Amino acid sequence: MTQELNDGLPAREAALTLIDAALSRRGGIDEAASANGFRFLEPRERAFARALAMAVLRHLGPIDRALAAKLQKAPPDRVMHLLRLGAAQAFHLEVPAFAAVATSVELAGANKTSRPFKGLVNAVLRGLLRDPPPSDDPTLLAPPWLYARWVAAFGEATAREIAAQIAIEPATDLSLKSSTDVAALAESLEAEVLDGGSLRLRRKGDVAGWPGFEDGTWWVQDAAAAVPARLLALKPGDQVLDLCAAPGGKTLQLAAAGADVVALDRSAARLKRVTENLARTGLEAEIVAADAAVWEDDRTFDAILLDAPCSATGTFRRHPDVLWAARPGDVASLAAVQARILDSAADRLKPGGRLVYCVCSLEPEEGEAQVEAFLARRPDMALEPITAGEGGSPEASLTARGTLRLLPHQREGGQDGFFAARFRKLTA
Repeated sequence: MTQELNDGLPAREAALTLIDAALSRRGGIDEAASANGFRFLEPRERAFARALAMAVLRHLGPIDRALAAKLQKAPPDRVMHLLRLGAAQAFHLEVPAFAAVATSVELAGANKTSRPFKGLVNAVLRGLLRDPPPSDDPTLLAPPWLYARWVAAFGEATAREIAAQIAIEPATDLSLKSSTDVAALAESLEAEVLDGGSLRLRRKGDVAGWPGFEDGTWWVQDAAAAVPARLLALKPGDQVLDLCAAPGGKTLQLAAAGADVVALDRSAARLKRVTENLARTGLEAEIVAADAAVWEDDRTFDAILLDAPCSATGTFRRHPDVLWAARPGDVASLAAVQARILDSAADRLKPGGRLVYCVCSLEPEEGEAQVEAFLARRPDMALEPITAGEGGSPEASLTARGTLRLLPHQREGGQDGFFAARFRKLTA
């Protein structure tokens, strides 16, 4: 093996760790990527490791189907991950076929669990090279149970369009402080200005080195994720509660609108990131670590944004691991949590106040069904319909009920999947 191939082994070994973390539900890629073993890699190696892992997860369904045709029985997890990694390199990344096979065999021999399977890894990958799997079929890109749910909810044609987004690497979207010269920043970043004011760019590399980062001019936030906060139509001085606030993109939006913001999340660790971003952008908010459903504070608010805990199936463009970590029972259990927090939010709202409920989920139980159940048990709350295009939302996302069902394919270049509804508390 050449020295060049050996130089790529630490990154590939790190990629195996990321893949294992994603598929074993041990915190996912982001948590694994913050571990010491990963952080000690050189920046170039970290980027390569993440790119390898993401390629595997974006194409996992078709890869596993192709491997199943070559395997008589499932090998140990590490061996299966090596096969996945080799296939992703050979068919979905600009890695020479010989390097994809050779490095996978080398990594197999470097571990006692996989060492007896070196021959299998070599034979299966070389077999795939001789008999390449077909191009990605959108129906195979998501777990079968989840794809079936999308077909039931949206129809076969829409489900295919949603699933096709899984294989596509997304652009980076930015939200801006209200004082920003949008046109000038867009020019310096070579970015596209989206409806609603977000910027979209294809720039690669560490965002901390991009123009405007150190000045706190912008923060990374998907265009769809930026819509719910805009639906509150805040005025300077409004008293606003941001429930389940971390990692804080929406908190920054609310603060940038001039509101007096309380950002609450049950995770003190995740709130550290909110505090750091507030400091970088020069914005202010009160930070509270507490459970949103049982927070002991008698204050009421003019407006509340609830980005509720959810299955996060709409975030697969940047986090394809969520598709493979999710389980059918998760949706029902999370819907129960959402209902409790929704009721708590309504209790904290002033008469005439506005509440926006949103989830980054594609599942109707966490969106449309949640709205109807909430209205049925809360006669003091009324649905306030959203208008077409409001908040920068694609017109296709508006439902007949006046809520938003933002689907990944509805915006050119893609967007996260979200659901959002707006309510007003009745005065009498």
